[in-house]
Amino acid sequence: MFNPQDLWKERFGTFAKETGSYLRYIFNGHLMIVVLFLLGTAAFYYQDWIKTLQSDFPAAWIIAFILAAVLTYSPVQTFLTEADKIFLLPLETKLGDYFRKSVIFSLSLQSYLLLMVLAVLMPLHVKVHGADFKSFFILLIAVILIKLVNLLIRWHVQHYIESSVKMMDSIIRFFINTVLIYFIFSGAQILFAIVPALIFVFLYLYYKKQTADKGLKWEQLIEDEERRMNAFYRVANMFTDVPKLRGRTRRRKWLDWLVNRIPYRQDLAFSHLYIRTFARAGDYFGLLVRLTAIGGAALYFLTYGPGQILFALLFMYLTGFQLLPLWNHHENKLWVSLYPLSEKSRRKSFTSLLLGILIFQTAVFAGMVLIKGELVFGAIILAAGVAFALFFVYFYSINKLKS
Repeated sequence: MFNPQDLWKERFGTFAKETGSYLRYIFNGHLMIVVLFLLGTAAFYYQDWIKTLQSDFPAAWIIAFILAAVLTYSPVQTFLTEADKIFLLPLETKLGDYFRKSVIFSLSLQSYLLLMVLAVLMPLHVKVHGADFKSFFILLIAVILIKLVNLLIRWHVQHYIESSVKMMDSIIRFFINTVLIYFIFSGAQILFAIVPALIFVFLYLYYKKQTADKGLKWEQLIEDEERRMNAFYRVANMFTDVPKLRGRTRRRKWLDWLVNRIPYRQDLAFSHLYIRTFARAGDYFGLLVRLTAIGGAALYFLTYGPGQILFALLFMYLTGFQLLPLWNHHENKLWVSLYPLSEKSRRKSFTSLLLGILIFQTAVFAGMVLIKGELVFGAIILAAGVAFALFFVYFYSINKLKS
C-alpha cells in the first residue's frame, strides 16, 4: 500500500546523501578559506560603516527591502523527479502529507538564510534605532512566521499555469512584506503591523479557496526542482566532477566579435570551441561579469592600499578557479576526441583563453583604482595581476588539471 511518509523519507534520504557527498568537497576545498577571508574583510568594513551612521539614517527601509526580498522568494522543495508525472500523478490526492513535509523542510532550510541575514542586519537596527540585541530572537520568530505564510501562499500559486499570476503574486507579496517589516523594525504601533499581516492572511485564504479544485502542475514543479538541483551542481562542479550537471546554452550574438577575432585554422579548433563555450554555455560568462563587477566595486570603495592589491588577487583567484571546469565541459562528448589535434594544442587553447580573461579582469581592477587617482597602487595592481595571471595559468592550473 502506498505510504506518502515512506516516499518522503526515501526522497529526503536520497537528497541528503547526494548533497552531503558534494558538500564534503565544497567545505574541504581551499576556496572556502578565500571566501571566509572575504566575508571577514567585508564584516570589518561593515562594522566601521555602521559606526558612522546617525539616527536619521533610513535603516528601517533598507532592512525592509532586504528582508522582503528574502521572504518573497519562497520556493517549496518537493524532490519530484521526471518519472513522477507518470507514476505519482494517479496518487495526487494522497500526497497531502508528502507536500506538507515539503513545506516544513523548505521552511527549515530557508530559516537558516533568514537567521544569517537578520544577524547581518541586526547591528544596523541596534545602531540607528537604539534596539537591544536581546530582541533578536523575537524578531527571528516573527520573520520565520512571515516566511511560513509566504511559503503557503506560493505553494497555492504554484497550482496556476499562468506565469502572469505568479509574477503578480511575487510583486504583491514583496510590497506587503516590505511594509510589514518596516513597521516591525521602525518601532511603529502594533496596529500598523496588524493591517499588512491581516492582508497576508486574507491573501492566503483567497488562494487556498481558488486552488481547491485545481490540480498540481507537475511539469512546472519538476522543472523547478531540476533547476534548483542544477544550481547546486554548478557550485559543486567547481570542486569536483558532477556527472548529473546539465549544461545550458544561451545565444549571445553581441559577443560574436570575440569569436570572429580568431582565424579559422585547424590548429585553432579548440580555441573556437572554448571561447564559444565560455560565451554561450553554462554560467562561465556570467561568473566573470559578477566577480569583476563585485571586485571592481570593492576596490573602488576600499581605501587601504595593500588591501586593494590583496583583494584584486583574491577575486582573480576566485575567477580563475571557478573557470577551471571549462576544461572538462565537453569531456562526455565523443566528437571532441575525434579532432585531429594533440593534447598540447588543446591545453594551449585553454590556457590562452584563461590568461586573456584574467588579464582583462586585472585591467578592470587597475582601472577602478586609477579612476580614484591612486596611480601607484593602480600600477602595482596591474603588474601584480599580470604576474599572478601568468603563475595561475601556467603553473597552478596546469597542475590542477593534471590531478
